[in-house]
Amino acid sequence: MQGVCIQISENFSLKHMDGLSDEAICVRYLDSPYVQAFCGETHFQHALPLDRSSMTRWRKRIGSERMEALLAETLAAAERGGAVAEKHYGRVTIDTTVQPKAVTHPTDSKLLHKGIETLARMARKHGITLRQSYRRVARYARQEAARLHHGGKRREAEARVRKLRTWLGRLARDITRKIAGNAEAKAAFAETLGLINRLLRQKRSDRGADKLYSLHAPEVECIGKGKARTRFEFGVKVSIATTNAAAPGGQFVLGMQSRPGNPYDGHTLAGQIEQVERITGVAVARAYVDRGYRGYGVEAEGRRIFISRQKRGITPTIRRELRRRAAIEPVIGHMKTDGHLGRNFLLGVDGDAINAVLAGVGHNLRLLRRWLIRLLCALVAWLSAANRSPSLGFAHRQIT
Repeated sequence: MQGVCIQISENFSLKHMDGLSDEAICVRYLDSPYVQAFCGETHFQHALPLDRSSMTRWRKRIGSERMEALLAETLAAAERGGAVAEKHYGRVTIDTTVQPKAVTHPTDSKLLHKGIETLARMARKHGITLRQSYRRVARYARQEAARLHHGGKRREAEARVRKLRTWLGRLARDITRKIAGNAEAKAAFAETLGLINRLLRQKRSDRGADKLYSLHAPEVECIGKGKARTRFEFGVKVSIATTNAAAPGGQFVLGMQSRPGNPYDGHTLAGQIEQVERITGVAVARAYVDRGYRGYGVEAEGRRIFISRQKRGITPTIRRELRRRAAIEPVIGHMKTDGHLGRNFLLGVDGDAINAVLAGVGHNLRLLRRWLIRLLCALVAWLSAANRSPSLGFAHRQIT
């Protein structure tokens, strides 16, 4: 049971509350008695009670669906502390954003060179003798392509990219011939060769799920933002639901979901409302969204959806709540800068879903920590004033 408490405290709570890596939270555990007390220790420990790699295996065992229980527990703790009330759950603000993956900006030369490096390394590991590995010439060609593109010599740069594509195709065919009679090697190379063939077939005009942007994270999608600073982001779309009203402790996250496939925002609305009702146990009466959700209503009995700039059916109360819809934007910003929503390091589609939920958990814990600090400061100020003021009836008693 002690190991479970430590895993939950370190892996899920403290790590995402302060935006730390697995290694950094392990170092903090050894340095800070406060962290150890939070994890359930009664005496100061000088050695880690677990291996860092066990945190990865623990996340895989839990899964994204059971992570929602931790998000529900942060809300329950906030309710017990008075930071939020059940009445705040009926009116929510919903929006989507991009959760970028920890991948480099994809270019043809980078992907082709990475494919050559990967196949050559795997061939050496499995004892396959190649006609030529192309590793040195591929590295030089990639550097030349980047230099020529930067200098405006596009035609010469494309010639280097075509060379890289030719070399990768030769290498893939050479390995395919030499593992034809080896079932074990074919199983080891199956996934990698599938990605390489997919990379060789794709064209610049390809769009959607068939386009490959990373060999180690093939689930990555290109999502256009339409902003001058960042035209495109590479990751997965995430749907977020927060309280609409300003609760005493702040704007809490009520639900988060990763939505692979880059769906239209309106198609994510029903699933997000269902998750909020599942986590909070309260039916959503009003949901406030931006204009990206137009044309797809999920209104039911007792539930209404209001879109930004809507004019029809707006009362003064609804107009005030609709103006608060934009308050979800700084919540997203804090989860990206203070948490791990800005760059996801977890592997695969499951890693996208887990990181999204834990980003919401970390945000709620930061709000809860700030709320407790405010309560402590208010209590200390009240005790100090009571100790100094005879009119409060504490003049005869020394308060420490």
